[in-house]
Amino acid sequence: MVISDSEDVPPYLRITAELRRRITSGELRPGERLPSTRQIVREFGIAMATATKVLATLHQEGLARPLPGVGTIVDFSGPHPRSPGAARPRAGGHPTSGLARPRIVRVAVDIADLEGLAALSMRRVAVELGVTTVALHRQVGGRGQLVLSMADMVFAEAPPPDPPPAGWRRCLEAAARSQWAMYRRHPWLAQAMSFTRPLMSPQIKAHAEWVMRALHGLGLDPVAMIHVHTTLAAHIRGLALNLEAEAEAVQDSGLTDEQWMDAHGTPAITPPAATSAHPLLASVPPRSLDLDSLFEFGLQRLLDGIAILIETSRCHVQPPPQADER
Repeated sequence: MVISDSEDVPPYLRITAELRRRITSGELRPGERLPSTRQIVREFGIAMATATKVLATLHQEGLARPLPGVGTIVDFSGPHPRSPGAARPRAGGHPTSGLARPRIVRVAVDIADLEGLAALSMRRVAVELGVTTVALHRQVGGRGQLVLSMADMVFAEAPPPDPPPAGWRRCLEAAARSQWAMYRRHPWLAQAMSFTRPLMSPQIKAHAEWVMRALHGLGLDPVAMIHVHTTLAAHIRGLALNLEAEAEAVQDSGLTDEQWMDAHGTPAITPPAATSAHPLLASVPPRSLDLDSLFEFGLQRLLDGIAILIETSRCHVQPPPQADER
């Protein structure tokens, strides 16, 4: 179904009206999951920002609410919805009461965890908090600054071990697995991170400093140490970029990757070897491309290479000149 932009009514209002009709008619019952932003994009042929606005409007009208781990569900006890644009009542008196920066960032993280980074906007956060976008801007600046604060918050929730493990390799393993778990909890984070224009929040700097301390004194100069850290981080982020798509597929289909493969019962890569032109690919088990196993394989190979780099660097360190014994 495609919504034409040529009509006088904005597309998001027409789509909101259609979903409102499904809710009030009982076609979508209380507690049932509404279409995700991506499902709305596909069904109505609109942009992601428009789909986000649709769900935000339904939430503002008191017809829907986000449910962590599930999606946006119907929250309507009828018989009549609030008029479009009417603010949902909130406890606490003045609409900006209790609007502390940590609370704003936490709500933004929850939205991104549930709906993805594309669904995050200042308007969406403002609707969730029951305040104006102007009030939000006063506290956190723009969306870019908000995303930086979100990244800082989730890095703060996963500090490197203190005291650190013994040995540089165990330290780097610990840092890498901590980051991978962080991306697993927050799939949107991979989209927010960048190496060409890095997010340099205090907590992200602290993680980098911790890794560099683990390498300090092993014959590597600061550039080599930061390159090691960045190479490991790039491996982790590269795989993590698939996590949000995986989460979307689970939300849209209701099946995990393992359940999807079990239901289809066919190799993920190519047909059986007997009928395939690619017998080596056909011999690969379907679950061999599990992201966790790819992460672990790549991590160990990178650490093997770093071990060679450290050994080579140590060999190149010249011993101090000996005093003349004559």
